[in-house]
Amino acid sequence: MIKKMIKIAKGDEKAQLVFKNANIINVFTNEIIAGDVAVYNGRIVGIGQYKGEKEIDLKGKFLSPAFIDGHVHIESSMVTPSQFAKAIVPSGVTTIIADPHEIANVKGLDGIRYILEESDDLPLDIYVMLPSCVPATPFENSGAVLKAEDLEKLIGEKRVLGLGEMMNYPGVVNGDEDVLEKLTLFKDHIIDGHGPIIKDKELNAYVVGGIDTEHECSTVEEMVDRLRLGMYIHIREGSAARNLTELIKAVNKDNLRRCIFCTDDKHPSDLLKNGSIDHNIRLAIKSGVDPIDCIKMASLNAAECYGLKGKGAIAPGYLADMVVIDNLEDFNILEVYKAGELKGKDKEALFNLENRDNSRMKNTVNIKKVQEEDLQIYLKGDKANVIKLLPHNLVTEKVERKVMVKDGKFIPSKDIMKVAVVERHNKTGNIGLALVEGFGLKNGSIASTIAHDSHNIIVIGDNDRDMLLAIEELQRVGGGITLVSKGEIIDTLPLTIAGLMSEEPLHKVNDKLNNMLNKAYDVLGVNEYIEPFMTLSFIALPVIPNIKVTDMGLFDVKEFKFIDLSL
Repeated sequence: MIKKMIKIAKGDEKAQLVFKNANIINVFTNEIIAGDVAVYNGRIVGIGQYKGEKEIDLKGKFLSPAFIDGHVHIESSMVTPSQFAKAIVPSGVTTIIADPHEIANVKGLDGIRYILEESDDLPLDIYVMLPSCVPATPFENSGAVLKAEDLEKLIGEKRVLGLGEMMNYPGVVNGDEDVLEKLTLFKDHIIDGHGPIIKDKELNAYVVGGIDTEHECSTVEEMVDRLRLGMYIHIREGSAARNLTELIKAVNKDNLRRCIFCTDDKHPSDLLKNGSIDHNIRLAIKSGVDPIDCIKMASLNAAECYGLKGKGAIAPGYLADMVVIDNLEDFNILEVYKAGELKGKDKEALFNLENRDNSRMKNTVNIKKVQEEDLQIYLKGDKANVIKLLPHNLVTEKVERKVMVKDGKFIPSKDIMKVAVVERHNKTGNIGLALVEGFGLKNGSIASTIAHDSHNIIVIGDNDRDMLLAIEELQRVGGGITLVSKGEIIDTLPLTIAGLMSEEPLHKVNDKLNNMLNKAYDVLGVNEYIEPFMTLSFIALPVIPNIKVTDMGLFDVKEFKFIDLSL
């Protein structure tokens, strides 16, 4: 094969495929080179003037290396890896670095294996970082516990690159034995970080522990502090967290080679409306960054960070993963080639998916029978600790409120209602109860099996009957999101794969979600300043300030301890 490639490169033989008359983006020298790109057996063999058995005349259009998403949770799209591929390949993304943290919290190693197997033989190369924190904290019950010896079973898999985001940064800094075992196991692999706020000597300790990347920077100061210590920075533009317009201010010619683009979590509506990494590029260009530098952060930088040899550039020996673009201002993706084959055109995927067996990821709602009495909140008086929701924000506020109480039982009001987290993995019977202000729901309930990070059932409502009905509906369909009002199911989105993902295409999931979103606002009267499904899913995450609820109870994130509902 090498001999054949050399002959084609010299011009002694025709190439299988030649892209003619292209404006080629060179991410090594920051040039645009007019010429042809010769391809043989899925790899680039030459740049210059070539003849091919098949020739594609690009007529001066721009040819860029395809894009790499440096950190993404596929589960946030609510579709399977294969459906995810159909959604993002037309956006120019042919490689992703996935952290299957969400499904691992439900199904453990089997969940990770599912992601690896379900993503095999796709026109999207899906590499995996093994989740480092399952469960995310000891303050909740997940479907699995993954220790170093568990992760070691998958470390040799072909597409496993390293250790996923190390959210337990206190464990790194304080030398927790379980954390140190994982860091030691992956010392010769890349390790992703998740360490916002850390600075000074603690940041040094975090980096010396082996952490290579960071995607949680929200300020220029945080970003520069980490760049100075040699970390790669993922500049994130997702659905819940959008940091690009702030962080891009820190990018310059001296540090951009340590910067990568990522989406982290992107929901169906955002993927369909804005695309994937191509959206990061467009935003960065609008912020005044050189378009070739933007492409470099979306391709070569990520490839080098994760050791993906032969990816990230248009050069001899590299994979022919390339994107045809109309111009470098609007940056519209016209065609996408994977190993020289056309896989996306005009925002449409040009490949079919095989039917895959997802059965072992189903039937993950395993709960003890819940009764209305289990949802009762008993208070010692009429004053309580309440979770206050903030508009367009995942951070909550801990507030003290005078609430309605009758015979020692909490009575929901217009402003304050009940939320419950029901353990759904091991039938423990655990139910954590709390009070929430600012959701705005009336005469009904909303429930979901997406509840970061352990993904138990979370249900909010103003009456126990509808809350119980919502729980029973999620048990019936095997997980998902449901709306209930006045004793009736309004609508349900089944997410049968681990209670996180649908087998339907992205556009169908998005249509259903949008329809349900409208019903949440119009029928249930949810506060217009919050996104109900996303907000609900993060009320159970005890690592985001300031007060949350898990299946084990009400948790004060700042004090890092459980607290009583009653004052």
